[in-house]
Amino acid sequence: MADEIVNRVTNNQNLITFDLEDYYPPGKRVLFDIKDWLYEGLILREKEFRAYVSKHDWTQYQDQFLAFTCSTDAIIPGWAYLLLTSAAIPHAKKVVVGSLENLETILYHEIISDLDVSSYQDKFLIIKGCANKPVPEGAYISLIQKLQPVAKSIMYGEACSSVPLYKRK
Repeated sequence: MADEIVNRVTNNQNLITFDLEDYYPPGKRVLFDIKDWLYEGLILREKEFRAYVSKHDWTQYQDQFLAFTCSTDAIIPGWAYLLLTSAAIPHAKKVVVGSLENLETILYHEIISDLDVSSYQDKFLIIKGCANKPVPEGAYISLIQKLQPVAKSIMYGEACSSVPLYKRK
């Protein structure tokens, strides 16, 4: 009888695959461009802007993730984003200023910073790379910073073809 083939990757109790996609917060993401609330798309007129904010139906963002942006080269005073956020926070799950990628990065950063990594102490970890959900590069950066102090080894990719990133000496 031939030697039995043993899958050492599957049987290795110390090898853990960490998939950031498992932590993807469910909910609709909305990019809110304020350019249409500016005079000629460039100038913020306070009285008109405040009127847009007060008349807008903010309930449509109930339990959604909201990213405020301005796609024109307008100079937006800091208070404008604060005013928008103040109107949105009773409804939205999270409000940020920037792109949808900024939003995802912030969401993941919060999740990773709250993550208990004690169960990964002295383990061999593989950070799964391919994702079907929008996992931003910044999330991977936050994750390795959180895991490296406790892990024995960190790789990236899949168990069959991983790239070594870190090995404790």
